[in-house]
Amino acid sequence: MSEHDSDIGNFLSGFIIGGLVGAAAALLLAPQSGEETRAVLREKGIELKDRAVETAEETRMRAEAALEEARMRAEQAMEEVRVRAEEVARLTQERAGELQEKGRSTLDQAISAGKRAAGAAKEELEKHSPSEDTASGELSSDPSI
Repeated sequence: MSEHDSDIGNFLSGFIIGGLVGAAAALLLAPQSGEETRAVLREKGIELKDRAVETAEETRMRAEAALEEARMRAEQAMEEVRVRAEEVARLTQERAGELQEKGRSTLDQAISAGKRAAGAAKEELEKHSPSEDTASGELSSDPSI
């Protein structure tokens, strides 16, 4: 849109300058008295000034409209970014909760497996270990030992 406005501004500037040059050439080459030429130049100058003021006002209004449109687009973009950021944060929290729960479940399974293994090892040790009587220091009644 900026390039389009620039093209319009260039066109209007060329149009005004061309009009001035054409008017000046016509007035200088026309067979009129000096007083008539000055009056015509004065009128044309007033007309050109009025056109320039109108063109400047139109350009200012277009620039203000473009600025307002840019502000609105920027606000919309910021709102979209905010909404997306909130969504990403929500999804991240959900995923973190899922991973935490999975970690707890895995830890609970590892603890259970460890307890089972410890229990099995204890039973295995109890099967293969000497009896409590021998462990307490009593010897068997067999004198050959």
